[in-house]
Amino acid sequence: MKVFTGQQMKAFDARAMRDFALPSLLLMENAGRSACDALFEHLPDLLKKQVVIVAGKGNNGGDGLCLARHLLARGLPASRLKALVVGNPDKLSEETRTQAEILERFGLPIRYVRSEGDLGVLEETLRGADIVVDALLGIGVKGPVRGLLKPVIEFINQSQAFVVSVDLPSGVDADTGHVGGVAVKAHLTITLEAPKLGLLLYPGRDYAGEIVVARLGYPPPLHEQFETGLELVEAGFVRDRLPRRRAYSHKGTYGKALIVAGSRGLSGAAIMTAEAALRAGTGLVYLAYPQSLSPMIEARVLEAVKLPLPEREGVLAESAADPVLHFIHEQEVNVIAVGPGLSRQPTISQLLKQLLPKLKISIVIDADGINALASPEGRKLLKKTAKDTSIVLTPHPGELSRLIERSVPEIEQARVDVALDVAREFNVVLVLKGVPTVTALPFGKVYINNTGNSGLATGGSGDVLTGLIVGLIAQGMPPEEAAPAGVFLHGLLADRLKPKTGERAMLPRDLLAVLPDVLKEFES
Repeated sequence: MKVFTGQQMKAFDARAMRDFALPSLLLMENAGRSACDALFEHLPDLLKKQVVIVAGKGNNGGDGLCLARHLLARGLPASRLKALVVGNPDKLSEETRTQAEILERFGLPIRYVRSEGDLGVLEETLRGADIVVDALLGIGVKGPVRGLLKPVIEFINQSQAFVVSVDLPSGVDADTGHVGGVAVKAHLTITLEAPKLGLLLYPGRDYAGEIVVARLGYPPPLHEQFETGLELVEAGFVRDRLPRRRAYSHKGTYGKALIVAGSRGLSGAAIMTAEAALRAGTGLVYLAYPQSLSPMIEARVLEAVKLPLPEREGVLAESAADPVLHFIHEQEVNVIAVGPGLSRQPTISQLLKQLLPKLKISIVIDADGINALASPEGRKLLKKTAKDTSIVLTPHPGELSRLIERSVPEIEQARVDVALDVAREFNVVLVLKGVPTVTALPFGKVYINNTGNSGLATGGSGDVLTGLIVGLIAQGMPPEEAAPAGVFLHGLLADRLKPKTGERAMLPRDLLAVLPDVLKEFES
C-alpha cells in the first residue's frame, strides 16, 4: 500500500483537482462519507452513542463537519450528536464554511470555542461523550501546537471517551511522526486515501491507535502516475512474491544457502539462523562455524550440512576464507549470510577482507559482520563489493551508528531518510531494524513494516530474521523483495505468538516454532 508524506498528499490533491477536475469540496464530501462508513464498521452500535465532533477551522475541520452530517443521514439522532468548532466563524476555510452551513441547515447547531472562556463549554460537552471525533488539525501542521488548540487537545485526552482522529491525530507531524508538546491520543485513526508516514513512525504511531484507511475515490490513473517512494508492506505483497512449491521438484530447486556464523559463547546465533533458513523452505542450508563448536552444532542442527572452519580460540580465523570460497564454488551456493554471532574480534574484519571481494553471489550481512566493516577500510570494502553483487545489510540502530559514524538518536529521529541515504551511498538493500523496521533500496524505494511487537526486542530475534531473508533469496526471490518480505513475516510471527506467550516472555525459538503455521497462511 502506498504511503504519503503530508507534502506528497497535498501535491496529490492538487493534481487531482488540476488534471481530473475534482473540486476540493467533492473530495471533502467523499472524506466525510468514507470516514462515516469506517466509523460504523468499527463501532456497529454507534447509533446508541453520544458523539462529539471537535473541528478546526481548516479543511480537516470541514472533513469532521461533513462526517457529522453523514452520521445524521445514517440515523444518528441529532440529540446524540454535538459539533464544536475551535475558532471564529469568519476564519473558517471556504470549504469548511460551506460544510458548516450545510450541517446547520440539517438542523444541527454548531458551537464555537473562540476563547479560553469557552473551554468550560467544551469540557462539559466532552464529559457526556461516548465518542469524540478529532478533526482539529490536518496534514499541513508543523511544529508545536499553540494557542487555544493546546488546552482543547488536553481536554480531549483527559476525557473518558473513545477518541477517533480524522486523517491523523491533531499535533502529529504527517511527515515525521514528531509531536511538538501535545497531540491527540486516539484509539482509532481514520486516515484518508492512504497512510501518512507520520502515522507509522514513532512517536506518531503511538498516538494513532488502530489505523484504518478510508478511500476517497481518486482516479486509478492518478495513483499510477504519482510515485511517493514509500510503501507499507502488506500480506498481499508477500503472498504475490513468495516462491511457489512445485510437485515436480527436488532440493536443488529451492536454492542453496551458506551461513557463516557463530563463535564460542554465541553458537545459538548460528543455530537459529540456520533453522530459520530451513523453515523458510530453502532446499539446502550449509552452516559454517568455528570447528570447536562442532559438538553443539551437530547435536542441535540436524538438517543443515556442516562446514567446520579454522579458528583462533573459538573465533573464525582469516584463513577460513579459502575453504568458504572453495565450498561456494563446489556446491554452487547462490546466497551467503555472514555475521550472526561471529564476535567482534579483529580476525573477523580480516576474514571479510579476504572473503567479500571474491563473492559473486547475493550476500546478507548482519550483526558482527556489520561491526567488522565499521572502519574507513571496511566501508571502502563494502562499496567495492556492492559494485559486483547484491548485498543486504540488516543492522539495528547501534550497528548502523558504528558503520556510518552517526549517533543513534540522529538515526532514530530520521530513520527513513537515514536508511535511504545509506542504501544509496553503499548501493545496498538496507534493513534498519527497529520500530518500525524500514527497508531502503539504493534506487530510492522505502518499505515500511507495521507487523511485530516488543516480543522481538530480545537477543536472537535478529538471527531468525537473517535466516528468513537468506532462505527467501535462496529460493529465487530478489534481495530487494526478500528483505521487506522477510521483515513482514518476522513481525507477523511475533503477532501470532502474542496471544499465547505475551510480549514479555516471547523467545526467538518461539518464532521458529510458529513459523510453519504462519508460512502455511501464504500457501496458495
